[in-house]
Amino acid sequence: MLLHHLHRGEGPPVLLLHGLFGSAANLGMVARGLAEQFCVYSLDLPNHGQSPRREVMDYPAMATDVAEFIEGMNLAPCRVLGHSMGGKVAMQLALQRPELVDRLVVADIAPVQYPPHHDDVLSGLDAVALAGPDDRKRADAVLAEHVEDAGVRAFLLKSWQQDQHGRWDWLINREAIKANYHYLGEPNVPPSPGGQYAGPVLFIAGSESNYVRAEHRDAVLALFPNAEVKFMQGAGHWLHAEKPAVFNKLATRFLSV
Repeated sequence: MLLHHLHRGEGPPVLLLHGLFGSAANLGMVARGLAEQFCVYSLDLPNHGQSPRREVMDYPAMATDVAEFIEGMNLAPCRVLGHSMGGKVAMQLALQRPELVDRLVVADIAPVQYPPHHDDVLSGLDAVALAGPDDRKRADAVLAEHVEDAGVRAFLLKSWQQDQHGRWDWLINREAIKANYHYLGEPNVPPSPGGQYAGPVLFIAGSESNYVRAEHRDAVLALFPNAEVKFMQGAGHWLHAEKPAVFNKLATRFLSV
C-alpha cells in the first residue's frame, strides 16, 4: 500500500501523520513551517483522504503501511511527527520498526487506553452522507445537529468534497472506521514484551487538553525511555492549529538536532 501524500521543501525527510477523521492537509501550518528546513511528506492515513481503503485499521496495520511508504520512498531513517491518532501510529511505527525512525514528535496523545468518545461525530458523518447536501454550508447545518463545536465541524467538513463526477461524499471511509473504532482507543504495544524505542521523542501536549496527563508519565517512559514532555500553556487538543508559532518552534527545534 502506497499512501497518498503531499510534499514540500527540501532537506532531511519528515513525515506528518494526521489524526482521526483528518487528512494530509490538516497539518498544513506545521508543514509550511518545517518546509523551511526539511522535505516534508504529509500522508493520508488508510481510510482517510485519497489513500487506499483497508478492512483492518488497527495501529500495527497502519504502522506497517507507513513503514512501507518510508521504504518505498527510500526515506529511512526519517523524522516523524504525528497528532492524536497519527501520534499513536507514529509511536507504533517507532516500536515496530525503530530503524526507520530517527526521532519522533507526538502531539497531544499518549500510548495509553482511551475510552470511546466519538459517537456524536460518527452519527453526524452518517447523517450528512444520508442527506447528501451539495455544498459544505448545507452539510454543516446537518452536522450541527450532532456536533455542537463549530471548530470540530469545520475540521470534519474539509473531508466533504466533490468527486470527479460532481458527486458529494466523505473522503473518510466511515464504515471501515466504525468497524475498527474499538481498536483506535487501544494502547500502544511493542511487538515483543518489554520492547522500547530508545531514540529521542518529544511529546507536546496542550495544557487545556485531557489527552496527556501526569499519570501517563510511567506508561510513556516504559516504552520511550528517552522521551521528554512539554506542555503548551493555554492550548487544547488542536494545539498545532491554536498556537502554530509556538508548536512549530518546539517541533522544529527538536527535529533539527
